[in-house]
Amino acid sequence: MKLYCLSSQPNAPCLVLTFKDCTVMLDCSLDMSSLMHFLPLPVVHSERLTKLPIWKPYEDKESCVGKELKDCGGHVFVDSSLEFCTPETGLLDLSTVDVILISNYHTMLALPFITEYTGFRGAIYATEPTLQTGRQLMEELVEYCERVPKLQPATKWKQPDIIKTLPSPLREAQNVPSWRKCYSKHDVNAALSKVRFAGYAERLNLYGALTMIPLSSGYCIGSCNWVIQSEYEKVTYISGSSLLTTHPLPMDTAPMKNSDVLVLTGLNQTPTYNPDSMLGEFCSNLAVTIKNGGNVLVPCCPSGVIYDLFECLSAFMDSAGLTQTPMYFISPVADSSLAYSQIFAEWLCISKQSKVYLPEPPFPHSELVKNGRLKHFPSIHGDFSNQFKTPCVVFTGHPSLRLGDAVHFMELWGKSSANTIIFTEPSFNYLDALAPYQPLAMKACYCPIDPTMNFTQANKLIKDLKPLHVVIPESYTSSPTMLPHRNDLVVETDPPPTPYRRAEVLPLPIRRRYEKIEITQELASTLTPTEVKAGVFVSTVNGALIVKDNKYMLQPLPKSQSAVPGKKRKREEEVVTKQPKHYVYGNLDIDEFVQNLAKNGITDVKVEDSPGGHIVHLQSEDTIIQIEDGSTHIFCEGNEALRVKLRDVLISCLPKF
Repeated sequence: MKLYCLSSQPNAPCLVLTFKDCTVMLDCSLDMSSLMHFLPLPVVHSERLTKLPIWKPYEDKESCVGKELKDCGGHVFVDSSLEFCTPETGLLDLSTVDVILISNYHTMLALPFITEYTGFRGAIYATEPTLQTGRQLMEELVEYCERVPKLQPATKWKQPDIIKTLPSPLREAQNVPSWRKCYSKHDVNAALSKVRFAGYAERLNLYGALTMIPLSSGYCIGSCNWVIQSEYEKVTYISGSSLLTTHPLPMDTAPMKNSDVLVLTGLNQTPTYNPDSMLGEFCSNLAVTIKNGGNVLVPCCPSGVIYDLFECLSAFMDSAGLTQTPMYFISPVADSSLAYSQIFAEWLCISKQSKVYLPEPPFPHSELVKNGRLKHFPSIHGDFSNQFKTPCVVFTGHPSLRLGDAVHFMELWGKSSANTIIFTEPSFNYLDALAPYQPLAMKACYCPIDPTMNFTQANKLIKDLKPLHVVIPESYTSSPTMLPHRNDLVVETDPPPTPYRRAEVLPLPIRRRYEKIEITQELASTLTPTEVKAGVFVSTVNGALIVKDNKYMLQPLPKSQSAVPGKKRKREEEVVTKQPKHYVYGNLDIDEFVQNLAKNGITDVKVEDSPGGHIVHLQSEDTIIQIEDGSTHIFCEGNEALRVKLRDVLISCLPKF
C-alpha cells in the first residue's frame, strides 16, 4: 500500500492511494495561493493598474523579463492571465487512476485538469450537492477569467535562473512549473459528465476488490469523508470536516473506528480564531460602517458559509435597526446557488429538514429575496446599476481580490475611509490580498469563519477512532511559523503520525496477510474434519481456485474426460495425485528433536539460536539443520540416506492428523 501526495496545501488536498492493485485518487483540489503573485483583473478599465511602473532589476538596464512584471507599492506582481497551481502530474501516470473520490465542492476544482489532459479513463464519485455546487464554482471561475482576457502571456520570469533574482515574495513562489491557466467551460462540462452520484453510507464497489463508503463530514452541503475497505483492511480518509452545529448533516464517525490507516487533512486554517466570536465581530463591524454612512464589501465564495452569513446578518440588522439597508449578492451563479441550497433538504441538518414538511424553505434567504432585502445579480452590469444604492452590503467574489466583481468595488470604494472590507474566507492572507490596492484608505477587518475541525478536536477524534496508523501533512507535525510557542496546534498521536509532503511517495505500514475464499457447496460436502485438539477441527481441501472480478472461489477439481469413441486412443501420461497418510502441523520442540536424534544414534549435536529460530549442527556428520518459523532446511552435502533419516526424525516430533 502506497500514498502519493500531489499537492502542497493541506486544505487543497490531492492524494493517490494504491491498494489491492487499485489506484484511488482522493480529491483533486486547485491550489489558488499562486493568485497572490498576479495583478487583479478589473471588470472596468483601471487607469491606476494600467499606469503601474514596469519592474526592472537595474535602473540603467532593460529588464530581462520585459513588461511581464509590475511594481505596486514595493511589491512585484505578474501582469498576465491568472495561473493556478495544479496537482503534480509527473509522480505517477494519472491515466492509471481507477477512481476519483471527491470530498466536497472545494476539493474538486482541479478535476478538468485531471480528466481532460492526462488520459484518465476511470470513474468519479461525488454526492449530488457536491457536483452541482462544484459546477457553480467552476463556472464562476471560468467566467471571471475569460471576461478579462490578457493577450500577452508571461513566461520569461518563470525561468529558474531569473526567479532567483526576483524580489520576495515572488522569489519564494512554490511549484511554479505546475502553474497553468484556467480551463474552459467545455472542459468543465466534459469533466462533470463523468461524475457518478453517491449517497451517504452507500457501498460503492471497485472491481470487486474494494468497497468505498461516503460518510457525512458536517462541513458543507453534501460534503463527505471516505472509508475504503477490503475484506480484512480498512483505510479512512478525513478531509474538510466539522463538529460544529451548522446547516449540513452532522459528522458521521462510527463507521470510521478501528481503521488500519487514517489519512487526515483539511483542518482549521485559522485555529486561533473562534468562528462564533468572528461572526459576532463581523456583524458589529458591519453595523458600525453602515451607521456611519459607509459601504461594506464581503469577498466570498458563492456557497457554503455565505448561507449562514445571510441568516445571522439579517437577524442582527433587524435588531440594530438596519432593516432598510440593502444586501447585494453578485455572482454569475448567484441565482442557481440560492435556488439549489433550498432543494437539497435531505442533505441538511434535522432542524433544516423539518422546515420542508411545514412547508417552509430551509434557509431564510428566500424570504429575504422575496421581501427585496437581499438582491442577487449575475454581474455589476445591467439591472444592478439601476437598483444599486448606498449605503449597502455587497457579497461578491473572488476572496483573493484578483478576479471577479470584488476587484471593481475595491477600485470604487478603496479611496474612502468610510467604507470597510470584511474578510471571512480563511484560504487567503488578507494582507497579501490587499497588496495590489495600496495605498488603501478603506478599513479592512479580518474575521475568518472556518467551521472545520481544529487541532484539539482532531486529536480527540483520533483517540476515539483508534486507528493503527495516522498519516497527516508535514505541516501538522509542528507549530505554525508565526506561533512557535503554540504546541497545541499540532496533531499528536501514539504511535507518532507519519507525515507526507508534495511529490512524496509514502509506503504505508500495512501488509496484506489474508484473502477471503468461498468454497462451493459441492466441495464443502466432501470435507471430513478431524479434531486435532478440543474444539479445533481441521480438514484438507483439494480444489481448483477460480478468480473472477477479484473474487476467489474454490471448486472441485475437474473430472478427467473419457476417450472419444471411434478414435484411436493416444497414450497419455496420467498424473496421479497421491494424498499423504497424514499431515503435520504446529511448531517444533527443539529439545524433543535433540532427544530423538540421540535415540537414532546421532549424539554429536550443537544447537545455536538464530534471529528466526534455531541452527542445529551435526558436527560428526558435517550437516546443518536450519529451523525457522514455518520452514526447515537440511544441508547434508548430498547424503540422501542421512537426509531421509533426519526428515523422519523431525516429522516424528510434530503433531499430526
